[in-house]
Amino acid sequence: MPGWTPPPAPVLQPGIVPLRPLGLGEILDGSFRAIRANPRVMFGLAALVVTIAVAVQAVLTWYLGGLLAPELSDLTGSIDPTGELGLDGSLGTSLANALTLPVVSVATTVLSGLVIVSVSRSVIGRTIGMSEVLRSWRVWYVLGFTVLSGLTVLLVLGAWIGLIALLATNDATGGAVTLGLVGGIAVVVAAVWFSVRTLLAPAALMLEGGGFWASVARAWRLTRGSFWRLLGIYLLVNVLVSFVVAAITSPAAVVATLVTGDPTATSFWSIVITSIADVIGLTLSTTFMSAVVGLLYIDVRMRREGLDISLARAAGEHAA
Repeated sequence: MPGWTPPPAPVLQPGIVPLRPLGLGEILDGSFRAIRANPRVMFGLAALVVTIAVAVQAVLTWYLGGLLAPELSDLTGSIDPTGELGLDGSLGTSLANALTLPVVSVATTVLSGLVIVSVSRSVIGRTIGMSEVLRSWRVWYVLGFTVLSGLTVLLVLGAWIGLIALLATNDATGGAVTLGLVGGIAVVVAAVWFSVRTLLAPAALMLEGGGFWASVARAWRLTRGSFWRLLGIYLLVNVLVSFVVAAITSPAAVVATLVTGDPTATSFWSIVITSIADVIGLTLSTTFMSAVVGLLYIDVRMRREGLDISLARAAGEHAA
């Protein structure tokens, strides 16, 4: 029949997403599906890891902000005798947050790597068990990469701040101000660029069988040509997740203040209330963001390497 074209072949979808290049809506929907497909790992494991990290933070906040309050008050009085800096009542919480930042970072890093394994199995309609996830020794690669990335960022920031201080102490105020403004913009741009170029590194480290540096280099190459798409999706998801987390933690902070009458949020029950909200918010955000990163990695490989064919084959073998 003239002008007749055969209908397109149906897209195979054995799991949470169709096996073809994904759109934004499919990535977001697939992330929710990944959580529903294996809630025991995606939420259960996440809640366990996050609870431990937040518990450490809560203990330090209670100790530094509550039990050591008199000593910290003396310290803030000597640093800020007029109270213009607003340190009074907040130093304990700030110190606790600073001390537990590495703990929370390590916990979320390990969790992200483990969650990505579950997402990759859900793509082909397979459910992975908790014990199998915990045996994923390659999560140490993810942890090592995070430490190296953090050290790199600290070195860059240290060099920038050190140069500003050096110029300021040598009466080069104009140069210090210029370096502070221009360097600040450059540091932010470099941080965004580095974050996007290494966005897929955790997934590559967890899901590929290569060595550490080979997997990192491969993840770097995969982002080439997809920078703006990855940046846009990652920023959008971060904004959405931030709103959800704020909707949980902000009311909890208000309730804690009203119930305990403690504006500094350092009393025992105030810390308990805010910590519960932190566990819920951090569990939701880490799980969802990890699922998005895992699907972005699979999407990029389907676009560039035809991974969908290998996934379809693996799904067929699993079904058989």
